[in-house]
Amino acid sequence: MSTRNASFQQWQALLTNRTKRHRAGEFLVHGVRPITLAAEHGWEIRDLIYPDRQSLSGWARDMLDRTGARPVAMDPALVAELAGKESAELIAVVGLPAPPPLPDADLVVVFDRPSAPGNIGTLIRSADAFGAAAVVVTGHAADPYDPKSVRASTGSLFALPVLQLDRPDPLLDWAARGGVQLVGTDEHGAVDVADHDLTGPTALLIGNETNGLSAAWRAAADVLVRIPITGAASSLNAAAAATVILYETARQRSRSRG
Repeated sequence: MSTRNASFQQWQALLTNRTKRHRAGEFLVHGVRPITLAAEHGWEIRDLIYPDRQSLSGWARDMLDRTGARPVAMDPALVAELAGKESAELIAVVGLPAPPPLPDADLVVVFDRPSAPGNIGTLIRSADAFGAAAVVVTGHAADPYDPKSVRASTGSLFALPVLQLDRPDPLLDWAARGGVQLVGTDEHGAVDVADHDLTGPTALLIGNETNGLSAAWRAAADVLVRIPITGAASSLNAAAAATVILYETARQRSRSRG
């Protein structure tokens, strides 16, 4: 493919247009680790775009051979455009998954109305690293399948269920049925996070980057915990705060098992 034909224009729209991503049911992925994890975890890889007239690595040839994706040779300049000007040996067109159910698990992270897709990806990466079973994005929020989120997750998006809920009710019902405590985060929380027991079934509630948790989530929380900080910073980035609390959760659980 050497011209900006209809297929190229559709793929280009997936980079910036959330509505078109969800209408088409697909999004773009590049990078060795993300594409490899998408394949390993059984995601539908529909097309694999690669730069025409360039030699490919063994990894790229293996992906083309074993995924069953349609191979699309494209002018290298157009490949670079789809990759955001970064060098990309392959770009995968990946199908959006069916909405997963809430897991039967004892650690879930809820991100309330995140506005920055990069923060969603970073939180997904941390949730995967510290043993969470799922990430739930609630309310009017950025898209987990935005390229910035996909990139920031470094492939963890494909290893961890990510749910999107308009309202808190389904998760509140799930928590009530499973005896799951709802632990909200707030810089003015009543308890330091290290002083609260996180070893039992837990949903960690992380608020919007600017406004924190909504009134509905604050009211639903069983406890609001804080991260003690010093220095000139008034607060932590939402994804950074989530990472700290996930680490503390993993630390407590490791000690309780020991």
